[in-house]
Amino acid sequence: MKFLDEAKVYIRSGDGGAGSVSFRREKFVEFGGPDGGDGGRGGDVWVEAVNGLNTLIDFRFQQHFKAKVGMHGMGRNRTGANGEDVTLKVPVGTQIFEEDNETLIVDMTVEGQRFRLGKGGNGGFGNAHFKSATNQAPNWANPGLEGEEKTIWLRLKLIADAGLVGLPNAGKSTFLAAVTRARPKIANYPFTTLHPNLGVATIDEREFILADIPGLIEGAHEGVGIGDRFLGHVERTRVLLHLVSAQEENVGKAYKTVKHELEAYGGGLEDKPEIVALSQIDVLDEAGLKKKAQELKKASGKVPLLLSAITGKGMTEALRALRDVIVAENGDVDLREKKDKNRKRDLDTDTESDE
Repeated sequence: MKFLDEAKVYIRSGDGGAGSVSFRREKFVEFGGPDGGDGGRGGDVWVEAVNGLNTLIDFRFQQHFKAKVGMHGMGRNRTGANGEDVTLKVPVGTQIFEEDNETLIVDMTVEGQRFRLGKGGNGGFGNAHFKSATNQAPNWANPGLEGEEKTIWLRLKLIADAGLVGLPNAGKSTFLAAVTRARPKIANYPFTTLHPNLGVATIDEREFILADIPGLIEGAHEGVGIGDRFLGHVERTRVLLHLVSAQEENVGKAYKTVKHELEAYGGGLEDKPEIVALSQIDVLDEAGLKKKAQELKKASGKVPLLLSAITGKGMTEALRALRDVIVAENGDVDLREKKDKNRKRDLDTDTESDE
């Protein structure tokens, strides 16, 4: 399935049906009177966040969505049928913008969330509605109201707990493949990853979602390389894992390059909790590893984790570090502590039963 995270769509809600002008005509009924029914209401245009979607590719093939119009009223006080609604099904995390692509209409962050983008027009009143003591035979009816139409932008920002950032070939996709069931493309050339990938990692009975985005290079905020257009997919994350490859000649410069691009992009990424890791350490000897770890510590101000997806070294520690930040940010109960408390409670129960 191809990945698409932005789409332009035209929507129009249904027009209301016109009211009817009709008079009762029956044999042996001298004064029939008006019996024109009201028009039906036009259909609405809705957007709904659904599970199982992680791309807007469907909107590449259909860009126009129109709800049905309401049926006209008829004689014998028959009201016209309402028009059918139309629903745009989008992935969780989709933002809806006005045509200027800047004014936010709604942010679809919860599965099952629904929002009405366009209200259908009301149906017109039939002539029976206007009957009164002083006007017993009105010969007019209202037309239905027009529906709403607009052009909107859909912009997807994936929902993930942790994001992977770094230069191209920093080992982000390899890390994702090693700790989840995701199978991103991995190759020894820059920009192997062309679109974000998601995977579910599990550590100590807790699951969280990892997002891997294409690598950043110097000038990405100005459109160099793939640019920073995919950084929106890590805006919602709780923590960033910043990977720096041990194969870089200057790991400090590599770290500062990506950090500068995050700050230039904005969106709160520069203020997110960050875990720094030196990846692909299996290519270094002990002396080289110590030297580059010190350089990265000096550049980032943090003690870096040492990772190797090939040997598995440091992978568990990295997942636990991510898990701890996510738990703290969410205000959740640490499942590991909860498990220890349950085990202690079971032991206490066993001891009391023995006594």
